[in-house]
Amino acid sequence: MDKPKLLDQVRAICRRKHYSLRTEEAYVRWIREYILFNGKQHPKELSEQHASQFLSHLAVTRDVAASTQNQALAALLFLYREVLQQPLPWLDNLTRAKKPERLPLVFTREEVRLVLANLRGVNWIMACLLYGSGLRLLECLRLRVKDIDFGYHQITVRDGKGSKDRVTVLPSRLEVPLQEHLRTVKAIHEKDLRDGFGRVHLPFALKVKSPGAAAEWGWQYVFPASKRSVDPRTRETRRHHLAETALQHALKKAIHQAGIAKPGSCHTLRHSFATHLLESGADIRTIQELLGHKDVKTTMIYTHVLNRGGQGICSPMDWL
Repeated sequence: MDKPKLLDQVRAICRRKHYSLRTEEAYVRWIREYILFNGKQHPKELSEQHASQFLSHLAVTRDVAASTQNQALAALLFLYREVLQQPLPWLDNLTRAKKPERLPLVFTREEVRLVLANLRGVNWIMACLLYGSGLRLLECLRLRVKDIDFGYHQITVRDGKGSKDRVTVLPSRLEVPLQEHLRTVKAIHEKDLRDGFGRVHLPFALKVKSPGAAAEWGWQYVFPASKRSVDPRTRETRRHHLAETALQHALKKAIHQAGIAKPGSCHTLRHSFATHLLESGADIRTIQELLGHKDVKTTMIYTHVLNRGGQGICSPMDWL
């Protein structure tokens, strides 16, 4: 039997290690670019100099962000360590680009109110969860019905950034709209079952351990897509969650309609969640837990937002 092609090996190992589809696609893309950059030579034939030149090309010629260059480096590390099984010490010594230290963009409470007032339906509910629960966009989209606990007024975020679970607050104001939304979602799920579908993607080996779980109501996405689609890995027809672009476009339009000049995004609502909690006197460690930050230093950035600019500072202009 012929050995699989290099990029097919990359895909297979990513899936065996339960990497997300996004990570798999990113690694395949960067490894392909690395090979093309070096005249289609096999990576086994390449050296530290080739890798350094490729990463320098990304930074100097293509002017990519530090995070993008670091993602490309992570793909090369994965290629040599996991696929070619050729650990190369020099890859560890390559200089990683440093992310510039920037303060997060934050909406005022009034700006949040104006933005939410320009959203409707499912987009309004999702935006409220980003701001009211501090969720990342993908964490919101990947919520399952079972993750929302109305009795304890909390949301469990499964397999968040860093593959960690955490619990965050469920805003009381959202409970009734969310329950009404779930009744609509359940009707869609029941119709899918009658049509011979209704089985959702399950994480890791759960499909083997609990084969019937995929059709259970608790495992369905809170925010399902309007149409069924074919899973790119299993080729099964399923109803996935909504695409990121749905809320991104709606929020951008809402910011414009609200007359806000700040270049806000979905993540700005999460930043605002943390900053407004700090303003209200919440403990920094509590906010760290709600946001799912590994290190409290990451959460401390929001104290800098409060301590700079006009927060509690009297301008010398006002002394005149």
